[in-house]
Amino acid sequence: MTKSPLAAALAAALLLAGTASAQSEVRTEPAAAPLPPAIPPAQDLAYPGAMTLDIDATDLERGVYRVRQTIPVTPGVRELVLLLPEWIPGKHAPRGPIHLLADLRFEADGAPAEWTRDPVEVFAFRVVLPEGAGRVTATFVHTSPLQTSEGRITMTGEMLNLQFDAMSLYPAGHYVRRIAVTPTVTFPGGWTAFPALDGQRDVGGRGSRVTWATTDYETLVDSPVFAGVHAREWDLGHAVALGVVADEARLLDLKEEHLALFRRLVDETVHALGPGHFDRYEFLLALTDKLGGIGLEHQRSSENTYEPDAFLDWEGTAWDRNVIPHELAHSWIGKYRRPADMWTPDYREPMRGQLLWVYEGQDQFWGWILAARSGFQPKDVVLGALANSAAYYSMQAGRGWRSVEDTTHDPITAERRPLPYTSLSRSEDYYSEGMLVWIEADQVIREGTGGARGLDDFARAFFGGIDGDTGVLPFRFEDVVAALNAVHPHDWAGFLDSRFRQPGQPAPLAGIEKGGYRLVFRDEPNPYEKQRMSGQGYLNLQYSLGVNLDNEGTVTLAHWGTPAFDAGLVRGAKVVAVNGEAYSADRLKRAIAAAGDGGGRIALLVKRGERYLEVPIEYGGGLRYPWIVPAGEGGQPLDRLLAPRT
Repeated sequence: MTKSPLAAALAAALLLAGTASAQSEVRTEPAAAPLPPAIPPAQDLAYPGAMTLDIDATDLERGVYRVRQTIPVTPGVRELVLLLPEWIPGKHAPRGPIHLLADLRFEADGAPAEWTRDPVEVFAFRVVLPEGAGRVTATFVHTSPLQTSEGRITMTGEMLNLQFDAMSLYPAGHYVRRIAVTPTVTFPGGWTAFPALDGQRDVGGRGSRVTWATTDYETLVDSPVFAGVHAREWDLGHAVALGVVADEARLLDLKEEHLALFRRLVDETVHALGPGHFDRYEFLLALTDKLGGIGLEHQRSSENTYEPDAFLDWEGTAWDRNVIPHELAHSWIGKYRRPADMWTPDYREPMRGQLLWVYEGQDQFWGWILAARSGFQPKDVVLGALANSAAYYSMQAGRGWRSVEDTTHDPITAERRPLPYTSLSRSEDYYSEGMLVWIEADQVIREGTGGARGLDDFARAFFGGIDGDTGVLPFRFEDVVAALNAVHPHDWAGFLDSRFRQPGQPAPLAGIEKGGYRLVFRDEPNPYEKQRMSGQGYLNLQYSLGVNLDNEGTVTLAHWGTPAFDAGLVRGAKVVAVNGEAYSADRLKRAIAAAGDGGGRIALLVKRGERYLEVPIEYGGGLRYPWIVPAGEGGQPLDRLLAPRT
């Protein structure tokens, strides 16, 4: 018999009730909500018309940049999608400072225009346009951090570091190289600006108002500005200039013999890597402890900071100068020759950094090699830096589970935050382990060619690229292998795969050892580490107890599997007493030295949170600091790698 609709509904309800009763609960299963319309993908098409960008950078008291930007619109367009750059070249992660953008307003042909932020891609703003609109004007404030807890400070009473990607928008749907823009900036009166942009001219108005020739948006983003009230500039040759701003005028006293080292650095770099892929290049350097620290590469410039007294105390700050050779080499390595997956048509498409061990590893190698060759950093300081890296990787617990290539994801996954146990987690080791592996590659080539060739030959061929080319020449893994084989036939694919892509590899000491040096430990720090500890204010006990401590005795680094770790000494713990006496760095060092003479135990009193703990450490090895020293008499292959070429 056919059931009536009412009976059928009642039966279904009873069945549902019985099922729910059996399961003791009701399970609602939703369907996925639809996503908003996709952001238009970038196409290699010219954007119609040129944007104008006007930035007022004069509000030093409040530390804000006021922005007014005009974007032409093709008649008939009813929605304009504007983006703040998210994936910034050189930062290896989506670090666009969207959180610092405030008071955003839009007008279409002078009338207020409605807008919404895309709920998925939050760097995108959708502006609704009326019929026939021809121009959109955006106004907003970029709120520069006032203290380090808010982010990197970019404006002080004496200087500023203006980055156009942080305070401009661009229309979606176009390669950024196909978007034209005319920039104008108003600086405080009497300030000097050092930009990498061309066609600068004074356009009057209050303060120092300047504009530059219309350029493409890709070039604009790659062309930051340093400006300051205390400023000087020097010509370094090869179309390279050094533009410096400082907290005080007296800090700009660069002695002639030290200026000569900047010039020799440029000479050695051009000799090693080939003619520059720029029509001109500007070192942007700030001598400051007020502006936030930076080292960031661009094709025609670099952003760098030194300690305020770096020029006045040249010898005492030798350990801390490598950012300049490192960022200069990046114009060739990483900017001109860039991993194919790291070149993107706009700043929305994610970059994939698996080849950062070439991009940053090669650059780390050349930064130190060129510093030694030019004398920009003394050879013993460079050897000390190599020793530190060699020693660190010789005791790194994380090598067993994680490859160097996997650490190329760390700028995204870890965001360069402190880690509880870096030695177990690993962190961006493509820089310094990459450097050590490339030293090995150099020595393999030198061995195989009887000293006739080395990594210099690879660099000139690979990074030299097309003479006069100021664009970007992408590469892939196979291109690196082919270029190495052209210099010296070898199983380079296997060499690079094992050392960079496979976990569980031995410490990368082969290059140093093939170079005629060996890693040893002494009871005094090497020249690099001695200056670094003094400059940064910490005590390095990594290779004895397994920790670093700041000036107050607080643990800032704890190595996995070391005596201190085994005793329970971790980051954040504060050592307040050593063997029953109040903590001091010298007292702790004396206790470690005495333990090495047969004492065998160090009794620490440690404050961890609100608790005081007795922490006995079983250790009898004495003070240990890494050095690399020649394994034999006379000049060694590594010495020849570090020797001047010009």
